[in-house]
Amino acid sequence: MNKKELIAAMAEKAGISQVEAAKALDAFLETFKDALKAGDGVQIAGFLSAKVGMREAREAINPLTKEKIFVPAKKVVKVKVSKALQESL
Repeated sequence: MNKKELIAAMAEKAGISQVEAAKALDAFLETFKDALKAGDGVQIAGFLSAKVGMREAREAINPLTKEKIFVPAKKVVKVKVSKALQESL
């Protein structure tokens, strides 16, 4: 499902226009992103939790050249699916 399909499904389920659903989805995604940028975790009970973590610097191997390369440390988003959602699949 892509964003356009998600907006259409949200609009149908909520009984609102697709424009309103698009605004709601954009507001949700922007708020989610802002919370992660601020270093806050996001928890949606019964759905998922997300937080920012650090991946340590490491040495890796380029599979094409077999040359060792350095991969710097970086921030990553860690997402954990709720037990209820996992069981519903």
